[in-house]
Amino acid sequence: MRTDTPWGTLPARDHLLAGAVDAAGAPVLDVVVPVYNEEKDLEPCVLRLHDHLARTFPYSFRITVADNASTDRTPEVAARLAAALPRVRSYRLEEKGRGRALRTVWSHSDAPVLAYMDVDLSTDLNALLPLVAPLISGHSDLAIGSRLSRGSRVVRGSKREFVSRAYNLILRSSLAARFSDAQCGFKAVRRDVAERLLPMVEDSGWFFDTELLVLAERAGLRIHEVPVDWVDDPDSTVHIVRTATEDLKGVWRVGRALAVGALPLDRLARPFGDDPRDRALSGVPGGLARQLVGFCVVGALSTLVYLALYSLFRLGVGPQLANGGALLVSAVANTAANRRLTFGVRGRGGAVRHQAQGLVVFAIGLALTSGSLAALGAASGSPSHGTELAVLIAANLAATVLRFLLFRAWVFPDRADRSREVYGDGPAAAAPPAGHADDTHHELGNVR
Repeated sequence: MRTDTPWGTLPARDHLLAGAVDAAGAPVLDVVVPVYNEEKDLEPCVLRLHDHLARTFPYSFRITVADNASTDRTPEVAARLAAALPRVRSYRLEEKGRGRALRTVWSHSDAPVLAYMDVDLSTDLNALLPLVAPLISGHSDLAIGSRLSRGSRVVRGSKREFVSRAYNLILRSSLAARFSDAQCGFKAVRRDVAERLLPMVEDSGWFFDTELLVLAERAGLRIHEVPVDWVDDPDSTVHIVRTATEDLKGVWRVGRALAVGALPLDRLARPFGDDPRDRALSGVPGGLARQLVGFCVVGALSTLVYLALYSLFRLGVGPQLANGGALLVSAVANTAANRRLTFGVRGRGGAVRHQAQGLVVFAIGLALTSGSLAALGAASGSPSHGTELAVLIAANLAATVLRFLLFRAWVFPDRADRSREVYGDGPAAAAPPAGHADDTHHELGNVR
């Protein structure tokens, strides 16, 4: 996975003022049409799309034809359209891949809203304005057309319907995706989001869309879905089996990267917005409620593990050794779980230090529980196993409160403070390292 994204987090979403954009000479919307050997369908597609936008779209626009190394007359048709229509341009890429085409064109576009659609125009164009309006207004970060949501009207064969729904089920079960349609060729993204998100997306083919959406959703970006009217193209050249195989490989790769925390998704985080009630208050730590819930869940599970281990160890050793062994094993697991789930620390950096600090917290818990057992033994002589467990539960409750405070203040301090330590503070922190360049520059072909 590539992680060479710009530093710093995204700013709050703002409304894209059409007048300001027009004054700078850039269109508000850039619609990309990726093509490969589409000499027959390209011209009617572009003419129909251009006519629709000219009649109905209230802002300035551009249509970009991204030619993926076509071997027929597609480049000639694209050049002729670009020469005849001032709001149409063409790119020529020497390598195939829809994802490669979108990455290249989007990375070099000056429009604040970037979209794409398939050349067959299977999606009704009346959904285009509802698709990009939430991005222009600042409400959402990405928008997708959905053939599987309520309100959609779809005409296609049973085989493609089954494949689409099965793929959506795989995404929901394996990557916990909540969006309904990853592969509909009708999507849009704000350029400021694309600048951060595209370098993290590794795929250059059909899985590009899915990977883009999964990473955006995991980073907490807002994805707007638009129900569409969609008619299947019977002449589509998509190879279903090969595409499905590549998609499954992509699902495995992305799932593994997310599981080990290999992606800096915190660089895509946004503040809430411009409502004063959403702004951070000085002196009030953030995320306390969510951390408490996560800590309680992890604590409840680790307590069950601890009690089970104590009962198991107690069969062969005394109460103090059983308590120490059970607490040690559960403490290591507890620190690892809280590190990832409660405090959101990803990757392996600092893991050893966190475990060492967790062991210090463990020693404090051991002192409390061992002291409680010693006091119980001194008071009653030979307590029952049930009494021992009751005392240990009470002692662990006290140790848990102290553990949370130590975890939050010492082991896993506030993430904003950690970000300032890692990336620095002030304007320089928002800039990428010197010498950084997008690796798609070499893919850029001639612009007409």
